[in-house]
Amino acid sequence: MKIVIPGGSGQVGHLLARELAGAGHDVVVISRSGDAGAGRWRSTLWDGRTMGDWASELDGADVVINLAGRSVNCRYTPEHRREIMDSRVDSTRVVGEAIAASAQPPALWLQMSTATIYAHRFDAPNDEHSGRISTGPSGAPDAWRFSVDVARAWESALEEAPTPQTRRVALRSAMIMSPDAGGVFDTVLGLVRRGLGGRAGDGCQYTSWIHETDFVAAVGFIMAHEELRGAVNLASPEPLPNAEFMRELRHAWGARFGLPAAHWMLEIGALAMSTETELILKSRRVIPARLLESGFQFVYPHWRDAARELCERWRAQHRRSA
Repeated sequence: MKIVIPGGSGQVGHLLARELAGAGHDVVVISRSGDAGAGRWRSTLWDGRTMGDWASELDGADVVINLAGRSVNCRYTPEHRREIMDSRVDSTRVVGEAIAASAQPPALWLQMSTATIYAHRFDAPNDEHSGRISTGPSGAPDAWRFSVDVARAWESALEEAPTPQTRRVALRSAMIMSPDAGGVFDTVLGLVRRGLGGRAGDGCQYTSWIHETDFVAAVGFIMAHEELRGAVNLASPEPLPNAEFMRELRHAWGARFGLPAAHWMLEIGALAMSTETELILKSRRVIPARLLESGFQFVYPHWRDAARELCERWRAQHRRSA
């Protein structure tokens, strides 16, 4: 198949491009940098906002996977908020325009979204059928509403696209765990390695995650299952409270102790690292109901097993680079 990945130059894009190209697919990454993956896939340039020569790659393609969007790992200043919102909405809109203009539009459009669209809650999990889409803070800090507004605008741009011949899926992804440098797992493991891997706040907030193996497999599964349309949660079926999540990671690494971080400590740390505490403190209790109902089987449904495998590969990668 020909698979086109707009916004594919980041960590998730490289992860997908590497696996899909390795499986023999013709992969084209559309990015601002023109990263061609050392010859493993083709690439072309775009600005993420306007139509250009890149749009011809979508005509006759089988699948489009749009991952474009500025990182949310930053302080939510007015400028950053505008960049985060515009990069997602504009790229989704223009991908829709390119598909609509294609003589032979792609059969499938996978659009990256986020599990953050669900409400901050502890009482019950959020799935695609009964999950509570956040409409306000609901016990969470008011500043957290921005990320929900982004998620809703992101998915609205997908829904409004005039692409009736193309099946559309919003990938409501949890944190994707891989040992790659600079990723979520690498960052959290760094805390454990420095003795700082205790609970965050009271540790009761749920952490939703997905192992990279299952993320890639779920993308392939969605490609093959035409009944899957609309929103699909990409998350392990067993989210767990932050305190338990960090405890299992410490055990997997072999760390005896992890210093807990109170709310005020997290606020100072987030300011120093130019990020937001929402990424740590929001309770993301997300269940992949539609994947499970369609028969998808997770290789790593349990965090304990996933953490051990990721720690082993992290160590192996750093031994090779030493």
